[in-house]
Amino acid sequence: MKKYAFLLLLLASGIFSCQKENNPGEDDQQYLPERNIIDTAYGSNGQQKMDIYLPASRTKTTKTIVLIHGGGWTEGSKSDLTSSIPEIQKQFPGYAVININYRLAKDGNDLFPSQENDTKSAIAAYLQHTDDFVVSKDIVLAGFSAGAHLALLHAYKNDPDKNVKAVVDFFGPTELPALWNINILYQLLLYNVTGKTYDQDPAIYKNSSPANFVSAQSPPTLILQGDADPTVPPSQSILLSDSLTKYNVAHQLVMYPGEGHGWTGNNLLDSYEKIKIFLKEYVK
Repeated sequence: MKKYAFLLLLLASGIFSCQKENNPGEDDQQYLPERNIIDTAYGSNGQQKMDIYLPASRTKTTKTIVLIHGGGWTEGSKSDLTSSIPEIQKQFPGYAVININYRLAKDGNDLFPSQENDTKSAIAAYLQHTDDFVVSKDIVLAGFSAGAHLALLHAYKNDPDKNVKAVVDFFGPTELPALWNINILYQLLLYNVTGKTYDQDPAIYKNSSPANFVSAQSPPTLILQGDADPTVPPSQSILLSDSLTKYNVAHQLVMYPGEGHGWTGNNLLDSYEKIKIFLKEYVK
C-alpha cells in the first residue's frame, strides 16, 4: 500500500508544543512567519507524533489539511509523505498542513481501534492549539489507502463538532465485512489488525467500517479509485459512494479505467484538478 506516496503531489520534544505566537493584532497577522514543528508528541507512545507546518501570513481563518499515510495499518510512516510537503504547500498556499503518525498493528499489539483512536487524538491535540497557532478549526482530511480508511472513519464517526469540512479519499477501504468476504488474503490482513475473525467479533469489523457511519451530516467526500486496483477493490469505493448517495451527501467518485493502486501522467493531473475544484466548491 506504499504506492500512494507520489499522489501527494496532488495536494500539491516529548510533549505537544504550547508556545504561543506573539499575540499579533488583527492588522499584524499577515506578517506571521512560517513555522514548522516536527515530531511533536500527542501521546506517550513513540509512534504518536505529528509534524505541523504553519504558513506565513496565516490568520484565524486559515484551514488545515491533515495527511494520513497508508501501509495496511501495519507499516508506513509520516516520513513517507515528508518529501511532498513543499509541493503541497506550493499548491495549497492558503492551508496549514499536519502529517500524522499512528500506532501500527504488529505482533498482536496495537490492534484496532488503536489507529482510529490515534487519529482522533492527534486531531484533537492540534485543534486544542488553533488559537496559539493562529489558524481555524476547519480541517480537510486527506488519506491514502489505509490512511484514507482512517480519514473517512474520523470524518463520519468521530467529529461531533463538525470541524471536518471535506475528505479526500485515495482508494481507502470502507466496508471491512465485505472486504473479509473476498478471499483469504484479506482475511489474513484483517485478522492481523483486529486479532479476531469476522465470525468471532463482527462488531469490531462493523465499528471500523466508514460506510456504516455515513449520515446526512457527513462532510463532502471526494473518492479517487483505480478500477484495476489489486489492493483495495473498486467495490469498496462504489459501496461508499452508494452510501453517500443514499444520504444525499455531496460527493464525487472518480474511477480511473485501467489504473491500479495509484497512477501517474494525465490521470495524475486530472486528479489534481479535481481536488482543487472540489475543495474550492465545498471548503469555504
